[in-house]
Amino acid sequence: MFKGSAAGGSKAVGDEAESRALAWLRARGLTLLERNYRVARGPHARGGEVDLILRDRDGTFVFVEVRARAAAGFGGAAASIGAAKRSRLVFAARHYLQRYAAPPPCRFDVVAIDGERVEWLAAAFDAE
Repeated sequence: MFKGSAAGGSKAVGDEAESRALAWLRARGLTLLERNYRVARGPHARGGEVDLILRDRDGTFVFVEVRARAAAGFGGAAASIGAAKRSRLVFAARHYLQRYAAPPPCRFDVVAIDGERVEWLAAAFDAE
């Protein structure tokens, strides 16, 4: 399923997983606002990135991290999101929200793809 060439293989795998997650979330009523939102600089050397930013039916902004693994071993895709990654996601989300005078409610979701299994973890973590 998740195959890529030796050159740029992980990027191709990530793009495929994000496309699959996006289609899955759209089928559940969410609307895409932005894909691969990046902040180059910040308190983190690598800045921050949000894979998908969507709006839920109730107006909530949903910042989504997509993780894919060929199989669920070693804790699966969801287990691979550590504290540093969460911190970079929150940083990028706060940066994105600066464009709004009154930001709507927000949450951080994870879409974990383990082989053929898709798991949507709504409100997977807080911004704290």
